[in-house]
Amino acid sequence: MSAVDAEKGHSASLPAPGAIKENTKRRGRKYRTHRQSLAEAGTLLLACFGLLVLARQPIPDFVKDGMKQCEIIARPTPHHSAYDHRRTESDRFVPGTRDVLLKNATLWTGNKGGEEVIYGADVLLSGGVIQHVGSGGNESLAAIKKGKKDVDEVELHGAWVTPGIVDMHSHMGVDSSPELRGADDTNSLKASVLPWLRSLDGFNTHDLAFNLSISGGITTMLALPGSAGNIGGQAFTMKPRWTAENTPQSMQVESPFVIRNHTWERTRAWRHIKHACGENPMRVYGNTRMDSAYDFRKAYTEGKKLKEEQERWCASPKTQTEPFPESLEWEVLADVIRGNVKVNIHCYETVDLNSMVRISNEFQFPIAAFHHAHETYLVPDLLKSAWGPPPAVALFATNARYKREAYRGTEFAPKILADAGFRVSMKSDHPVLDSRYLVYEAAQAHHYGLNFSQALSSVTTHSAQSLGLDHRLGYVREGYDADIVVWDSFPLSLGATPKQTYIDGIPQIAKPVVVKKPKEAQEITKEGKWDKEIAETLAARGDPDLRVKGESGNVVFVNVAEVYRGDMQVESVGGTVVVTDGEISCVGDCIVQESGYEMVDLKGGSITPGLTTVGSYVGMMEIRQEKTTWDGPAYDPTSITAEIVDGVLTHGVDGAQFGGKDELLAYRSGVTKAVAFPISSALIAGLSYAFSTSATHSLSPGAIINSDAALHLSLVGGKMGTSTQLAVLRRLLTSDAHNDTEIWKVLDEAKHGERRVVVEVNSVDGMAGLVRLKRDWAPGMKMTILGGAESWMIAEDLAREDIGVVVTNARSFPGSWDSRRIIPGLPLSNHTLPSYLASHGVLVGLGVYEEWMARNTRNDAAWAYANSPEVFTKSDALALVSSNLDILLGLKDRRGGSGLFGRRGRGWWICFELHGGAE
Repeated sequence: MSAVDAEKGHSASLPAPGAIKENTKRRGRKYRTHRQSLAEAGTLLLACFGLLVLARQPIPDFVKDGMKQCEIIARPTPHHSAYDHRRTESDRFVPGTRDVLLKNATLWTGNKGGEEVIYGADVLLSGGVIQHVGSGGNESLAAIKKGKKDVDEVELHGAWVTPGIVDMHSHMGVDSSPELRGADDTNSLKASVLPWLRSLDGFNTHDLAFNLSISGGITTMLALPGSAGNIGGQAFTMKPRWTAENTPQSMQVESPFVIRNHTWERTRAWRHIKHACGENPMRVYGNTRMDSAYDFRKAYTEGKKLKEEQERWCASPKTQTEPFPESLEWEVLADVIRGNVKVNIHCYETVDLNSMVRISNEFQFPIAAFHHAHETYLVPDLLKSAWGPPPAVALFATNARYKREAYRGTEFAPKILADAGFRVSMKSDHPVLDSRYLVYEAAQAHHYGLNFSQALSSVTTHSAQSLGLDHRLGYVREGYDADIVVWDSFPLSLGATPKQTYIDGIPQIAKPVVVKKPKEAQEITKEGKWDKEIAETLAARGDPDLRVKGESGNVVFVNVAEVYRGDMQVESVGGTVVVTDGEISCVGDCIVQESGYEMVDLKGGSITPGLTTVGSYVGMMEIRQEKTTWDGPAYDPTSITAEIVDGVLTHGVDGAQFGGKDELLAYRSGVTKAVAFPISSALIAGLSYAFSTSATHSLSPGAIINSDAALHLSLVGGKMGTSTQLAVLRRLLTSDAHNDTEIWKVLDEAKHGERRVVVEVNSVDGMAGLVRLKRDWAPGMKMTILGGAESWMIAEDLAREDIGVVVTNARSFPGSWDSRRIIPGLPLSNHTLPSYLASHGVLVGLGVYEEWMARNTRNDAAWAYANSPEVFTKSDALALVSSNLDILLGLKDRRGGSGLFGRRGRGWWICFELHGGAE
């Protein structure tokens, strides 16, 4: 019986009285007696009376509660009209917040497909919202300030202003910094399918990354569970601004559930859930791809079953004898099928993308976005066949090849997908990448072909749209949240840094440090042109041949602006540079009469010695998560099962690997030399070697530049504590029990400064122990710190003992306990770690810590120059990744030298520009 029929007092299954009489005449002409008619009428009256009594009985509480749930599940899919000038106060407004008037901005609004830029704009932040956007001038200012008191006016002098940066893939708060076991709430490891878990329940409000990310312009992020299993749990949109309540709940943007009158109520906001497919569930749970597909389908079958049971219950709630069907485990999947949940899927490869598209059609739910998604650019038509609107794609710029799934990742994916009509977002996967530098991901995508409007949209409007928050975020519009970033330079220029970040109209950086950047660090850049490379990538299905396709020892470079010599001294050219037989034969006004020279137009670019990479296992492994692609771990001569006097010492060169993608991509980006050391977490790893990144194998002419460079030690990881490690080193350096084995020979060379010692360490305490060791027991030792996150704390001591530092995270991040005490850099401090060390007399170099980063070496050098021009000249910045490393890594101490040209004349010199240039 329906609710309507019950209220009328008769059963819908019984026909009306008139219909009874009519039907009786049709049935074989049977005639009833008067008594029969009275009896039937009495029965009907009794039935009607019974129904009336039932209708007047109170509705059970479980039915009332169920009817409320019926109202909720009957709601349409979340949709919010865009806020406008009528919204004068945000739901996140903090009383007492002063109004802010930003004057004379170069304003990128996000409107008109990201093409709108307003020069001389004025923006009023009031009530936690953008209350007015004017085009500048006295009339505009008068209109803005009308009726306003206590307005903080900020003159921007034409500075760039954008909406706040939105990171649609972050683990901030659940994968906390520094990384500690007690704050690791990224994944539950109890099962592969856990849709009932919520990242909000593990969100750590004491994460050190909040303020750092704000200083990079981050104003909103989607805090996701991890990707260990197929369904990791529900995600939540958060703002990193600390609140007076200091609770995860208070940091949410449009929470799908709120506490109201001591109840937990469902709102009309979007929900979010995390899925993952492919290698992660395989590695963690042993799920093959077939297992994962089954797990998804089984889970969604439960969600569909629950949805249908709820709908049947709601079709006639007042006739129900059991409560509304609920399931703590599967209710969110029922909501997914209803279209109320944004499904975000960690998915790399074509096979997995195809499975998820099939499942979306089988159970009829839309996919909000594929994340990581390294092969999406190869299958755009597949993505368009997903159920509902085409999914967005959330990408890294250059982070790839760290696992098999990412092996076909390309820097051209953002442009290819944008050209195919997809909404592309750049994301951090924080702390995999520090979300503070998310705009750097957009800048790299821009360099590799994504146009200006798409690149800025990829970290603002596109991400807000994918999160279902574009009615209030992602644009500079009246009525929108007052989340604004003021930049010190064009946002897509390398090293662009916020001068101030506003969240809900509140300035977040108490005393921002601003430096006057070099002119070339503020220029508006054009997207790169890579049509040939893109065509090659697509034709090879993501695996193009990256090997050197030709070589020439005779080249004429024209339109050269500058030439940097081996000592990094610069010569202004403004003309021609001639290379003959691999050596520079003329600079300036040169005339070449002989034939056989290749002509290269640099279009105002520069020529420098080739750059050097160190710190990762480039040259020792190809795919970090595939051990069969490694050389393998080095023998530990200090292990319990070994006698130190055995004298075994590993040579990295014996495990040399050539032709890897990371080496070849680095070579294309001007990194012509790499220094590698044995794969080890032991105290004594072995001897490093230097090699040409373009060589095909170790016997190629010029492939091995230095076969036994420095002795590599490590105080990071391993089975011994720091005190034991230092004790072992002290014994080795002072023992009289020397013999003729190689390890003792090398240690003796190291003690007397005949061979450089490179020690991997980040903790200032470990470095202080090394300073004492050198000072007291081996004063002649030549030592270099590799890593050095906390080295600034003893910069004077390092300089006094002539200990150099190769900083392997050029932009410091407190990822571990041993690296928690950092110099954050602009806009939080006037120094970066490299500039602070250099300004205190320490010889500094820059390195990396993962293989894919090697290609970005020149960006790291340019970044150092752009953000510390008072410390580093261009020459100094280039030295950080070339000549300084030759000294710090012992390449000038041993045979082989550093050289300017390879023996094959293959461009140990490169074109270098601050914003990119041709690779």
